[in-house]
Formats: sequence, C-alpha cells, structure tokens
Amino acid sequence: MPNTKNIDQVEQLTDKLSKAKAIYFTEYHGLNVEDITELRREFNKNDVEFKVAKNTLIKLAAENNKLDGLSSYLSGSTAIALSYEDPTSPARVLKQFKKNHDLPEIKGILFDGEILEGKEFKRIADLPTKNQLLAMLVGALSSPMTKLALTLKASMTDLGNALNNLKDQKSN
Repeated sequence: MPNTKNIDQVEQLTDKLSKAKAIYFTEYHGLNVEDITELRREFNKNDVEFKVAKNTLIKLAAENNKLDGLSSYLSGSTAIALSYEDPTSPARVLKQFKKNHDLPEIKGILFDGEILEGKEFKRIADLPTKNQLLAMLVGALSSPMTKLALTLKASMTDLGNALNNLKDQKSN
C-alpha cells in the first residue's frame, strides 16, 4: 500500500507534467551538491523547474497524463527539467552548463507532446528564442518599408541636386 507522501508526490508530478510544454529527463548521478545547486540556480533564472523524483512516481504521473513511451528514459537516477513557458530554455541552460561540466546526461525529451532522444537537446538549444524570432520578423517586415523610403528619398535628393545644378548653370 503506497504511503501518503508518495500519493501526494504523484499528484504533484501529474499536475506538473500536464502543464509543462517540455520535459527533459536527465541523469544527475555524479553531480555534487555544489554543481546541482548551480544548475538549479540557472534553471530558476530561466523559469525552469528542476525536480528529482523516483522513476516509479514519474511513470505513474506519466500514465495519469496518458504519456506513453517514457519508460526507457526512466531508469537510474532521474531528474526532470520542466518548462512551462519556453520549451527550449532547459536545452539552452543544459548546453551552457555542460560547457563546464560533463553531467547531467540528457536521457530523453518530451517536447510539445513528441518524444525525442536525449542527443536532440543540442539541436533544440540552438533554436532562437521567442524574442529573437520576433526581432527577426520585425526586421523582415520593416526591410521593404525602409527600402521604399530610401528609394523615394533618393529620387527627391536627385531631383533637388539636378535643380541646383541647373540653377548654377543659368546663373553663370
């Protein structure tokens, strides 16, 4: 018979998994307390929740959310990084963290309902952020307008220069 602590934890995990846009399953065994604290701090700065949980509890929470195919990623010591806003932010944090550390190893990713292998996190980490995409869109939309304004201005400038030259020629 499960104890109330585990029942509560499964309920919390079920709720978190249902709200998350992306879930990164990591192998944290081998990281010392200092490294895990640093990683948690970076995740918190980027609005990502990093949680260590028992594999059986994660499996139950996944089943409650009808998430199939995660069993192969739930072996050994497992910590999950949950992103509720930007599904790419855990990948960027992990990529930056792995520059100075060998761990954590990314086992698998649940990205917007699709299960990906852990090695895919590098590809995801290289995706531009939402703000970068918006800036690129604004730049692309404003470029034709800017070119049109410069073209119209150049025509007016050329006309003004021609009139000044004509005036100079007439006065001589």
